[in-house]
Amino acid sequence: MLSTHQRHAFTCAVTLALLGAGLPSVAAAAADRPDLSRFYDQRIKWSSCPGDGLPEDLQCGKVTVPLDYAKPADGTLDLAMARFRATGASRGSVLLNFGGPGGPGVGELAAGGKDFMGLTNGYDVVTFDPRGVGRSSPVSCGEGTDEAMDAADPEAEVSDDPRAALEVLRKVAAECAEHSGPVLPHIGTVNASRDLDVMRQALGDKKLNYLGFSYGTRLGAVYAAQFPGKTGRLVLDGVDTLTEPLSEQGIAGARGQQTALEDFLDWCVEDINCAFGQDPRAARQEVVRLVGSLDENPVPADFGIPFSGQDLVGAIGQALYSKELWPTLSQALTSLVQDGDTRGIMRFSTGGSAVPGVRGPAENAGHAKNGDTDGGLVDEGDVPLDNLPAALMAVNCADDPDRPSADQVTEDIRRLRAEYEQASPVFGRYRLAQVLMCFGRPRGTTYIREQVRDVDAPKMLLVGTRGDPATPYRWTTQTARRLGPSAVVLDNKGEGHTGYASSKCVHRKVDDFLLYGRLPADGSSCGSEE
Repeated sequence: MLSTHQRHAFTCAVTLALLGAGLPSVAAAAADRPDLSRFYDQRIKWSSCPGDGLPEDLQCGKVTVPLDYAKPADGTLDLAMARFRATGASRGSVLLNFGGPGGPGVGELAAGGKDFMGLTNGYDVVTFDPRGVGRSSPVSCGEGTDEAMDAADPEAEVSDDPRAALEVLRKVAAECAEHSGPVLPHIGTVNASRDLDVMRQALGDKKLNYLGFSYGTRLGAVYAAQFPGKTGRLVLDGVDTLTEPLSEQGIAGARGQQTALEDFLDWCVEDINCAFGQDPRAARQEVVRLVGSLDENPVPADFGIPFSGQDLVGAIGQALYSKELWPTLSQALTSLVQDGDTRGIMRFSTGGSAVPGVRGPAENAGHAKNGDTDGGLVDEGDVPLDNLPAALMAVNCADDPDRPSADQVTEDIRRLRAEYEQASPVFGRYRLAQVLMCFGRPRGTTYIREQVRDVDAPKMLLVGTRGDPATPYRWTTQTARRLGPSAVVLDNKGEGHTGYASSKCVHRKVDDFLLYGRLPADGSSCGSEE
């Protein structure tokens, strides 16, 4: 061991020797790094948000990021941002991501900002539409989502020939690339995390304070791995998996949603006005029958767009994330069953996507035309109606390195259909279609699965809810072990997707950590709100 003085002298001698040698390797490495200074030197200009019905104190802005971080001169993207100012002295910002992937943050904060007002005691509460989402160069698949559903349908004619189904999926991938523009090859969590760091600097924060829900927990974990020295107070609520392949994630999601649906129906049949009668077993069969009937004969919805059984499945899946939505869901289903009125149920489809597979008013809104790759913000009315499912597919595929061959898919597809059908007769087909959508796309990154582990970041809080229909509790403990000693787990013994909005206990502990740095003990719990 060298003493402090000896180590200092040794270091100086080595430094001088390297300087004398010209530091060729270090200089070359620095020269090879892309110059991102113009992105990190920007500051956000905030102003009143455009549009009607938005909170008066909500401010909007944008940040510009490179389309390709390896080639920042090849084009840029503008990302939509919004904030509520701190009510007192601000210590900086806390960034929110509401999940998806594919959920636009600006609309979510405008609609649900009251849940985060406690954080304005110390922070500006900020959110954003990630690249490819909402107003930030939104991706689209045209009619591709519906075609993928057909390819996944075990009763569809194409399913008799797996090779024909794969050709449909290959065509869908090409449609998504055609309609999405230049952002599609650069979508995904690894780039979204780098965008977060640009936002952090543009907000004037030395470290990122962050609250992520559902998919937002994946984004937060990737940031902690990429930028551990810039990581501040991170909260991950409804923790996503970092390791399970998409096929396993889909089965877990279908199973969780089926359980949540059965819980809803047990509650619904207690009411004389329940659309499916008063017997729980019969009600479950009626839901399956309704989905099948609408898939065979869709009903007209707004603008003459057909509303299918899979559209219904997607809307119900959104509504089941919170028990607070159950009364509204029940009323919407009654209107649909009794009157054929789709307006109520379609309100549960979020992110500008009421009916998958239909594009918005602009043919390629916000995307490059004639080689222009400067992606400015699009108007709210020009966000493609299928942006939420299209972005969900794009991000999940970009994050997943598994690309089975055509022979493997042909061999496995019937088994997968059976497994998904067993996991959920209602949600199985929908979830399987989401997985199959990756066929024909480029292989995703290996970074998340291989590199996001044992992060050298400050303590972070992971919230897992026992009855979560979308992110099972085991993912919380698995991800915590993977992240290492930095991860502190809070066990929420409640129901619903995520805990911050549904549990006063979780809400209080999260705010205490973000505002004051007070962490609960690892493994501590919040009891059910019931």
